[in-house]
Amino acid sequence: MSITLSDLTKHYRSQLVVSHVSLEIEEGELFVLLGSSGSGKSTILRMIAGLVPPDAGRIELNRVDVTELPPQQRGVGFVFQNYSVFRHMTAARNVEFGLRIRGEAPAERLRRVDQLLELVGLVGLGDRYPDQLSGGQLQRVALARALAYRPAVLLLDEPFGALDVKIRAQLRQSLKAIQDQLGVTTVLVTHDQEEAFELADRIGVLEHGHLVEVATPEALYHRPRSEYAGSFVGSGNVLVGRIEAGQIRLGSAVWPFPAGAPQHLEAAPVRVLFRPETVVLSPGPFPEGSPVYVLGRGRVGASIFAGPSLRLRLELEGMQGVRPLAPPVPYGEVKTIIEAMIPSISPMELAESGQDLWVGVREYHVLEPSGLKVLILWDPRPQGAAALELGTRIARITGGRARLLAIAADAQQAGSTELQLAAWLEQQQPAWPRPELRVRQSPAALAPLLEEAQVGEYELVVVPRSGADPYSGSELAREILEVASIPVLLVKEAGPRLERMLICTGAGEPGKADVVFGGRLARHARAKVTVLHLYPPGAESMIVDRGARHLEQACASLEALGVACETRLAANASPAQGILEQLVAGDHDLLVIGAPARRDLRRLSSADLTSQIVERADRPVLVVPRTE
Repeated sequence: MSITLSDLTKHYRSQLVVSHVSLEIEEGELFVLLGSSGSGKSTILRMIAGLVPPDAGRIELNRVDVTELPPQQRGVGFVFQNYSVFRHMTAARNVEFGLRIRGEAPAERLRRVDQLLELVGLVGLGDRYPDQLSGGQLQRVALARALAYRPAVLLLDEPFGALDVKIRAQLRQSLKAIQDQLGVTTVLVTHDQEEAFELADRIGVLEHGHLVEVATPEALYHRPRSEYAGSFVGSGNVLVGRIEAGQIRLGSAVWPFPAGAPQHLEAAPVRVLFRPETVVLSPGPFPEGSPVYVLGRGRVGASIFAGPSLRLRLELEGMQGVRPLAPPVPYGEVKTIIEAMIPSISPMELAESGQDLWVGVREYHVLEPSGLKVLILWDPRPQGAAALELGTRIARITGGRARLLAIAADAQQAGSTELQLAAWLEQQQPAWPRPELRVRQSPAALAPLLEEAQVGEYELVVVPRSGADPYSGSELAREILEVASIPVLLVKEAGPRLERMLICTGAGEPGKADVVFGGRLARHARAKVTVLHLYPPGAESMIVDRGARHLEQACASLEALGVACETRLAANASPAQGILEQLVAGDHDLLVIGAPARRDLRRLSSADLTSQIVERADRPVLVVPRTE
């Protein structure tokens, strides 16, 4: 039986847990939903089973819409992680239970129970009660019970998660053999990548409720499309370089652009993935003509024994302009970290901590282009055009894409707005790259914006800012940050350039997010950055020293990305006034400032520093949410 999910969506209270998931699972396929905790994979499984109703979307089994049908009418078998067997029944009675309530004849029930116990490897154990069985045996009972009435679809929610490694491996083999024998369409939910690779015909990768990518295990490992799949599935090294003359520039290294790789524009960022087992190490330079793509020289920072292999963390320096995505680099450090995996019988000079080595790669993969995905709120007033101009400019320079969202009160207004905007956008060409246009109809003025920000996987929301409309300033930013926890750019008027940025940062962990996101934007815009930290007059030397260290680390992180950086450390009794004075004195084009973590956003008020700056600044203000 085939399974078709169309635009499946689910909220728990105000939290979006499954976002517009569409998926086709073929008849007889063993499909794995893979994701970290909280990614929405179990919720999808329960919606297919009918245990949880979707908020939107359709579920079809064999092309029949079952979205509104109760679980017992869907022909679905479900196996939970915690076995869910009846403790007062023997193994055989547990398996028989579903057949008995469906009115099967006693002789047929007995025959079917014997058949299933043999199928799952429990022959001779049918008379035992659950407390007389091991965890692995209990899970076999649960599987046999789910298969008893010959379901057309088998759903497994992390069925091996509570078992030890050896038993999990045995049960995986048993499950694969049973599924092959019966040909039942199966959906397995897991966070165990080894389990997914071993069992799946295809894997769907989930991130925060979004279906990121679907592919065979081999394609997902060797040729993923997205950065998330490349770094989440298996361990991978992902570096961001640039395209120069049709080649890939990674610091001082220049690699050929592979034939058939996704196309990138000249000077655009390019993300390169290579697996630890493809990294090649040498005490000396690689011979000329060697089939190795040289990355540079590095030092062994750590060596971890993992049985047949050694996992090495190599520290490479001097890779100016390269942004490491995976593994992440510790804040404030300029080195790039590369993970390598070599046989544990390798010569010791390749694994000793502190050893200097040449680092190369046997093969690599270019991921699809992915710049900032920007959502821009349309406003017919002049600041609306300024927000659109700056938002599309940011999308262009980062190699991303922009969506313009217009909100109309009714269907008639929606139709006229779409026609007017389409015509207006056409007139702006070729000055701006044309964004995708979406017109949403809603009597609630901002509800579509908040929903779109939450479900669209955006990395930046751009909104016009008007002194005449208080809800277009810090209050609107608070709403977006609270719902979606993504940066918000508030634009009153857009300048002709994006060459100088002022990043105002708090010392320590809270200020790192401002620097990281601001630095990412500055790298693409090739802007010069001033990092500012203000402290109260008369502050203790420890507080001043902490601020100085933070600025030093911030500048190191920015310079590692190839961003020109200077720092300012000063005392000021009025932080808002001090920041605004620096903004004007330095003739900065953009101000970057942090907001509280999501749990503290309710504290944003007219007296809050972020709110004061947003309302008083005459330049675009980028508000970056703090990490939790």
